[in-house]
Amino acid sequence: MAKVKIEKATFAGGCFWCTQPAFDKLKGVISTTVGYTGGTKENPTYEEVCSGKTGHAEALEITYDPQQVSFTELLEIFWKNIDPTKLNQQFFDVGTQYRTSIFYHTEEQKKTAQDSKSKLEKSGKFDQPIVTEIVPASAFYKAEDYHQKYYQKCPLQYKSYKIGSGRDSYLKKMWK
Repeated sequence: MAKVKIEKATFAGGCFWCTQPAFDKLKGVISTTVGYTGGTKENPTYEEVCSGKTGHAEALEITYDPQQVSFTELLEIFWKNIDPTKLNQQFFDVGTQYRTSIFYHTEEQKKTAQDSKSKLEKSGKFDQPIVTEIVPASAFYKAEDYHQKYYQKCPLQYKSYKIGSGRDSYLKKMWK
């Protein structure tokens, strides 16, 4: 039996609670973990990241089988779950910890992400520049357990947050 090749993708799309559900339901996604990356502080806490002083972004690490779901497909889901035109902000969350980023793990992921961003820029979908950064992956620190699968653990609070933040209506308007 052939061994399954496993890969990682890491995206920052504002509040990590809101990025996790879209990837959890994809065939080929083995697991998702919310956490912090892109900064300098080792083993940061949620409170430290929220302060904006760690350099980290709230992020989602995806472990996937590229035979079942491609990195390109993951990027398509990512773009449809963020506002890529906002610098250091996603909906009512403001600060560098809420920036949008694609953290690439390989040169192939880097090129694919750049091509995907370029395609989106040329699509005319947005009337402002796309500011999502494409940067090398660095240490990823798993967030506290109460943040993992928050949408399942606290569905009413999650839904209220997603609607109240403006994310839900924006995504429905932009992507129908």
